[in-house]
Amino acid sequence: MDKALLVLEDRSSFAGEAIGARESASGEVVFSTSMTGYQEALTDPSFAGQILTMTYPLQGNYGINEYDVESRRIQVRALVVREACEAPVHWRSKRTLHEYLLENGIPGIAGVDTRALTRRLRTAGVMMGLLTHDETAEQALARLAEMPQYGATDLVPWVSARKAYDYPETRTEGEKAKRRIVVLDLGVKYNILRVLHRLGCQGTAVPCQTSAEDILAMRPDGVLLSPGPGDPALLDYAVRTTRGLIGKVPVMGICLGHQVVGEAFGGKTYKLKFGHRGANHPVRDEATGRVYITAQNHGYAVDAAGLSAHLEVSHRNVNDGTVEGLRHLREPVMTIQYHSEASPGPHDNMYLFERFVEMVDGGC
Repeated sequence: MDKALLVLEDRSSFAGEAIGARESASGEVVFSTSMTGYQEALTDPSFAGQILTMTYPLQGNYGINEYDVESRRIQVRALVVREACEAPVHWRSKRTLHEYLLENGIPGIAGVDTRALTRRLRTAGVMMGLLTHDETAEQALARLAEMPQYGATDLVPWVSARKAYDYPETRTEGEKAKRRIVVLDLGVKYNILRVLHRLGCQGTAVPCQTSAEDILAMRPDGVLLSPGPGDPALLDYAVRTTRGLIGKVPVMGICLGHQVVGEAFGGKTYKLKFGHRGANHPVRDEATGRVYITAQNHGYAVDAAGLSAHLEVSHRNVNDGTVEGLRHLREPVMTIQYHSEASPGPHDNMYLFERFVEMVDGGC
């Protein structure tokens, strides 16, 4: 197979075999600690603009199917793995991981010591990298130095819906949704819409720059601000929309949506050294003291200092104490930093969607 080279901006480099498309790609190099769920991760909009490293050594062992997708396309810039399985075994499998990447024009590299790479990123922090096939490390570094940093670009418009759409598009005869939930699409995962549907809601995803006035004109029972990629400090338009919704309709923010709500209430966000990405992060519900295992994918966090006095921290990360959830004391507003729909990941946190639906049923 062709050789490939991953070069990091700190001059580290990792050589291996090319998989997927024979293309060059650049992006912020991050790692995920999930042991399964590579197809969901590849299509997760929160990974847009990033080169994804999977710490678990074997990837592609159950192949690629037509069901485990979380958006309309592969979102990562490139994939880094220790071993890409060439003979997957699963009754739903239609193609290999290599074939899936190739069909979508996404490059990858296999044969990399991904745990050594992960240790590098944990020590130095996430950094920009470039995956190449026909350059020396010095040539790649020179080209990488001319590329913008991850946090300099608003990636949300790239992953958001181009126009509003309902999920599901059609309903079975006699089926009627009890509630209409408008989802401000900052990079929504399909499973969020699936969960809302199972809970008796008609989900309507709208483009990221939809105004509060246009959302309210749709007469929603509640609004959900979705996860998504990039630096929340670039999302002034989403913050304005959120401020226009507070007090008029129940609001739930997830991941990037949580950060946008925090900024709408005067908070600031900051970049984590290496982020939280994977399906095994412990979070404590401050109201009950119970610890839940969560699926996460974010590189920024809300600073509790500066938040409105009417907001309280509802959840905290057990490992580093970062804010994982907020609750408003007067208005029907709740947020979580992690992916409660857990695709991939544990199902511990479905109760939060049920809590949101109860809040919607209680009115504003």
